[in-house]
Amino acid sequence: MRAGRRSMAGETPSYVELLREAFNRSARIPFLGRLPVNKMLLAVFGVAGIANPGFWLLGVGLEVAFLFGLASSARFQKLVQAERLMERQREWAERLRASVERLQPENRDRYRRLVDSCRLILGMSEALQLDSLGDFRDLRGQNLNQLLAIFLRLLLSREAIVANLKGVDRRRLEAEITRLEQRLAEAAPETALARSLQGTVEIQRRRLENRARAEQSLAVIDAELERIEQQVALLHEEGAVSGKPELLSDRLDAVASTMSETTRWMEDNAELLGSLGGDPLMSSNLPELPDLDRVEEKQ
Repeated sequence: MRAGRRSMAGETPSYVELLREAFNRSARIPFLGRLPVNKMLLAVFGVAGIANPGFWLLGVGLEVAFLFGLASSARFQKLVQAERLMERQREWAERLRASVERLQPENRDRYRRLVDSCRLILGMSEALQLDSLGDFRDLRGQNLNQLLAIFLRLLLSREAIVANLKGVDRRRLEAEITRLEQRLAEAAPETALARSLQGTVEIQRRRLENRARAEQSLAVIDAELERIEQQVALLHEEGAVSGKPELLSDRLDAVASTMSETTRWMEDNAELLGSLGGDPLMSSNLPELPDLDRVEEKQ
């Protein structure tokens, strides 16, 4: 599975990676558990070759046939892809759980309430029992997980901004800038003191500008958080009233489209948000998260 850590889930592994997976593959033996049978047989041929070098040639031939045969198997290739997807989902589930635990209690509860609302939407659609949309649940779950991931990133960003704003008093900064500008006006021009005061004024002005940007970002985040919560509530209400999964599917597609705008805003402001909080969920593209059921179990 080491090779799986280097490849994105869903990508077709290279032939070299498949050969490596085949070589490291273990087999489950009754009463013994999983054993590296391939490596054990190589060891046997290696020892036997000491007495008769012909066993070395036989062992190499059998190993090459085994590796290339298994790596060329479509079933084995699909198995490797599935294992990598499961591993990536486990990794993201752990990162998700760690990020949720980082939240303040009130925000953690807010996130979990949204998870519960999304689970209600899943259950509501299952109750419709329409076989004509066999892949509907997967598509819906993916969109809802995307929504949850954005919501969590917004909550993390909000906490980082709030913590930063507490440490920067706007009125004190403004008063400090005014005081420095007065000293600068009284200082002789082109002197070391004037240059030092000018540099300090510029630093304080940048701090003031950063605070203004943070306040603007906080307003956007609060609006987006409320929008997501209201959208999930509307999805549940519309699905319950109409009883038509087609309508819910269309609404989810529309929500996913509008959420892409939120994602772009976060990417455009990644430098500011990352410098304030520094969370792995903020600094990377949204993952293909596990099912909502697995997310809830991790919490």
